Amino acid sequence: MQLHQLAYALAVAEEQSFTRAAARLHLAQPSLSRQVRLLESELGVSLFNRGPGQGPVTLTADGETLLPFMQRVLADVEAIGAEARALSGMARGRLAVGATPSLITSALAPALVEFHDSHPGIDLSVVEAGSHQLVPQVAAGEVDLALVVLPVTDPLVVTTPLFDDPLVLATAPGHPLAARRSLTVKDLHHLDLVMFREGYDLRVVTLDACESAGVEPHLVSEGGEMAGVLSFVAAGLGAAVVPAIALPGDGSIIGIPFAGPELSRTVALAQRGDRTLARPARALADQLTARYSVD
Repeated sequence: MQLHQLAYALAVAEEQSFTRAAARLHLAQPSLSRQVRLLESELGVSLFNRGPGQGPVTLTADGETLLPFMQRVLADVEAIGAEARALSGMARGRLAVGATPSLITSALAPALVEFHDSHPGIDLSVVEAGSHQLVPQVAAGEVDLALVVLPVTDPLVVTTPLFDDPLVLATAPGHPLAARRSLTVKDLHHLDLVMFREGYDLRVVTLDACESAGVEPHLVSEGGEMAGVLSFVAAGLGAAVVPAIALPGDGSIIGIPFAGPELSRTVALAQRGDRTLARPARALADQLTARYSVD
C-alpha cells in the first residue's frame, strides 16, 4: 500500500467519478483506475461500486468503513510535513538550557530575551543549578546546553570557553574593607565570610584559594544560594567572594577586586560531544558564542 494510492482513492470518493478525479490529479484515467485496483487488491476489498453508464461512483460498505482511516492517514502525513517545516524554520520546538545561579541573570537572561524575540515559537526550559549538577544533566541529554564553570571532566561533554569571570569580595558599604581599592586572598584570613552551599563552584573556588594562600576564613553562614548570600552581605553579616557580574547595581553592595593574583573563573558553554545539536540549540549556541566568546 502506498500513500499516493490512498490519495487517489480519496479523490475518487470526493469526486464520485474516476474521470473527474483523474483530471483533478492530472493523471490519465486508466492509470488512476489501475492504482485504485492495486489498492483494492492489497486490501482485499472493493472500495467502489462501478456501475454501467455515467452515473456517480459510490463507495461500497467496505469503502465507507475504510474511508475515515484513509482520510486520517493522509491528514497525519500532511501534519508531519507541516510540523517538519515548522521545526526546520524554528517556528516551534523545545530547548532546555541550564546555568549556574550567578550566570542566569547576568549572562543567560539577556541571551534568552534576544533568542525569544527571534524565535518566539520555541518553548524554553531553564534549569538553575551548579556546574556539578548541570554537567551530568548535559551528559544524560536532559539539558541541551549549559553555562558552566571550567574545568569539566565528563568525557561525554564538550565545552567552549566563553569568557573569564572576575571574582570580587562583596561587602556592605559600612564594612571595614569597603574602602579598599583592591585586596589579596591573604586578607580573607579570619574574615567573616558568608559561604555558598555545597555544589556551588564559588564555594570550591573560594576555599581552594584560601587553602593555597594558607589562610583560614571564619565562616559565619553556610549553605546559601546566590540571592541569600547577597542579602546577608548587604545586611552586614559578613563578606562573600562572588562574580563581579552578580553584584546589584543599586550600591547596596561594594565589590572589591582581588590583585596579585586576580581571582577569576572561566565560563564555558557545555553540550554533548557525540550528538548534533537540534536547530534551536544550535541557534542559541551560536548566539552565546558570538556574544561572549573569549578572543
